[in-house]
Amino acid sequence: MTEFASVEGRSIIVTGASRGLGRAMALGLLEAGASVALVSTGPGGPLGKTVALAEKAAPRGNWTCLSGDLRDPEACARVAAAARDAFGPIAMLVNNAAVPMSGDGPSFWDIDAGYWDRMVRTNCDSVFYMARAVAPAMRTEGFGKIVNISSSDRSMVRPRFTPYGPSKAFVEACSRAWAEELRGSGVTMNVLCPGGVVDTAADVSGQPATGKKFLPAGVMVPPLLWLAADESNSVTGERFLANLWDEKLPLEARIEAARQSGAELPRIM
Repeated sequence: MTEFASVEGRSIIVTGASRGLGRAMALGLLEAGASVALVSTGPGGPLGKTVALAEKAAPRGNWTCLSGDLRDPEACARVAAAARDAFGPIAMLVNNAAVPMSGDGPSFWDIDAGYWDRMVRTNCDSVFYMARAVAPAMRTEGFGKIVNISSSDRSMVRPRFTPYGPSKAFVEACSRAWAEELRGSGVTMNVLCPGGVVDTAADVSGQPATGKKFLPAGVMVPPLLWLAADESNSVTGERFLANLWDEKLPLEARIEAARQSGAELPRIM
């Protein structure tokens, strides 16, 4: 049984669940007893591996696969409605879907317009549209948790890392504003980051496959389980680094170790 018993039975949406961080987080939530909607752009491909692992992690079948273009607000509304139909009121949204960058890209003046559009619309629009799709019902019910997955602060201003880095700055700025708009409603909004470069080729529960400087995708699971549980109900507008979550510490010490203090006023330049 998980340390956070209240996670069991909770209805949770995880976007970008077909691979990497999304797959690891979805499987971790399933193993904790949550009911999880695995959201991807379409069936087949990497989602097949996630499904095979989900069948092992949750043999009672408390999961469902949903697909849609999350750059489309109507598709996001359909995903939220389908998850609610499958499992009841949505307790948590994990906004993870993103187009990544594996290394330095071109200088900004050489970026292809199609590449820019695909990354910005996926990394920014999907976060907004999915949050908008679940927030009204959460507010009505007086309970809900939205966790937006971000990246290191350095990546946001890294040269030749546009538009990925700036797209994550957008996500964090929105998260801070939305947390204030939701404050007092029973709905929380937080940001979770790996805290380093993740080796998504590694097994979700194992060690990095390509070297010690990489984090395994499963690093996200322990703090995410806390964010999904009642123990975090009063926490909102915060940023947490998963690699600093130390399971050997008492819970309060774990939280403080992973919490990254925010500035009174955000500053980029």
